[in-house]
Amino acid sequence: MRTTDEIRQDILSLVREYTEAEQQEKQPFRPGQRIPYCSRVYDAEERVNLVDSALEFWLTAGRFCEDFEQNFARYLGVNHVAVVNSGSSANLLAFMTLTSPLLKERAIRRGDEVICVAAAFPTTVTPIVQFGAVPVFLDVELGTYNIDVGRLEEALSEKTKCIFLAHSLGNPFDLKTVKDFCDKHNLWLIEDNCDALGAEFDVGYGFQKTGTIGDLGTSSFYPAHHLTMGEGGAVYTNNDLLGQIMLSMRDWGRDCVCPPGKDNTCMHRFDSQYGELPKGYDHKYVYSHLGYNLKITDMQAAIGCAQLKKVPGFVQKRRENWQTLKDGLSGLEDRLILPYYEENARPSWFGFLMTVREGLNRDKVVQYIECKGVQTRMLFSGNLLRQPCFDELRQAGNGYRVVGELTNTDRIMRDTFWVGVYPGMTDEMLDYMVKTICEAVSR
Repeated sequence: MRTTDEIRQDILSLVREYTEAEQQEKQPFRPGQRIPYCSRVYDAEERVNLVDSALEFWLTAGRFCEDFEQNFARYLGVNHVAVVNSGSSANLLAFMTLTSPLLKERAIRRGDEVICVAAAFPTTVTPIVQFGAVPVFLDVELGTYNIDVGRLEEALSEKTKCIFLAHSLGNPFDLKTVKDFCDKHNLWLIEDNCDALGAEFDVGYGFQKTGTIGDLGTSSFYPAHHLTMGEGGAVYTNNDLLGQIMLSMRDWGRDCVCPPGKDNTCMHRFDSQYGELPKGYDHKYVYSHLGYNLKITDMQAAIGCAQLKKVPGFVQKRRENWQTLKDGLSGLEDRLILPYYEENARPSWFGFLMTVREGLNRDKVVQYIECKGVQTRMLFSGNLLRQPCFDELRQAGNGYRVVGELTNTDRIMRDTFWVGVYPGMTDEMLDYMVKTICEAVSR
């Protein structure tokens, strides 16, 4: 009778063979065929890891999750990583970490203000509103689609505690100016790095990975992003206290740091006293925060372990694809505002953003591109304040502040769209995209 290990190796060998055969059967691109804005890029290693984890049947976070957290921390150059079940959960966890009473006078409290932008994905702002803090919205620049840093001083008040910004579609915002502003006024900085994994910025000490320059960074591992687990995300920091808090809040708010399935790693499980609990109360069930359960499964982490090895190549291919589109569309600057980036930035592109100039109708341009098989996207919420989720706050006239006019944000809502640059795109696909966009704006 064969052993389970022998059977397991046969299963994994067949999975590898299946995946390689599947990829060999893929048909080459034909003009007019659908080009999605994103797609998963993987090989047999992801599938083998996934099935290996499934056979192990450790369904919560386990050895693959531990490996991923360690290797992801090494890739970023940070001390603490907490893997979670989505990028939106990562944003929630990062923000709520800054509300911990352990931070004393620096803790964000209800009514405190957080500087952000309305040209954003909703879940960069959602945790601020849900907690009861006050988002303070600034306009963005056309071209970079990042915060207009010239308005920061005007946005500052005695209630300001934090700046929470995304690197828009992989294009780093002006981290030097924002970080200096935060340091000057003793503000927290959260970098929503969900669209920008692998991007870098030089704030004066050489290039560093975005997400690691502020106090906390977040990532998303949804299929559209630079690395995928299907669903998943992460929060990371170099601050030891923030690292302790975020792990507590991710894992139900508990005080205990034992990983799932393990007990008494501190050797003081039954001999301490917490709050008003009786001395010796089981430390596994002591809660220092009002937290959540945001963990992933080990099957997701298994996919991430294979994907992480490919990230440098993914980032390079995204940069090359973006540059191909920029070069191919350079003759259309009289009709399109093309994207650019800060001099001391190295973007890791999520997409290629364009804004139609006056006289062109964005909707007609997009409809033509879509009918030719090229998938497009808007810049997320456009102007979040005009979305239905803000109806109640907008009608009440409180719960947020706007500094200046959101002129460019409204322009983006009306006139901006983007196409993908994911690493699975071929030269033929990119050439077809350039040709189609040229036709769309020239009609």
